[in-house]
Amino acid sequence: MKQLILNILAFFYKPFSRVMPFQTFRYLACGGGNTLLDIFLFFISYNFILNKEMLHLPFLTISPHIAAVLMAFIVSFPTGFLLNKYIVFSESNLRGRVQLIRYFILVGICLLFNYIFMKFFVEVCHFYPTIAKILTTILVVCFSYITQKKFTFKVKVEVDR
Repeated sequence: MKQLILNILAFFYKPFSRVMPFQTFRYLACGGGNTLLDIFLFFISYNFILNKEMLHLPFLTISPHIAAVLMAFIVSFPTGFLLNKYIVFSESNLRGRVQLIRYFILVGICLLFNYIFMKFFVEVCHFYPTIAKILTTILVVCFSYITQKKFTFKVKVEVDR
């Protein structure tokens, strides 16, 4: 499956080969696909599962746009990690457990940013929640790419002694 995905990406990479490295293209393609999945799941959760209504739990009530973010996260977290580990940053020599922990921390920070930006765009700016999600995603993706490349999936340089 990994090789099939890489072959498909290599085919579509050809027109972009002069403007960006293959890794950046892989990140944009995989991250973009996972982001579209996340936005689609958010839209379905918000509009059809939650019916734009508050989610009442035994000890907590969650606004529908925040609950939809969390519902989409349940799917986009594992798919995002697997795509990044095996397709985008496959040259990383960090242990899988370290990558997963770092990815989880990064995603936690990104979820916090999602929460803050969604609250701001929906409740302060009064944007429609799906538009707010798209704007939030743009901001969070920029932060995420830099952090994943430099921290989560970095290549540890081996020092000869």
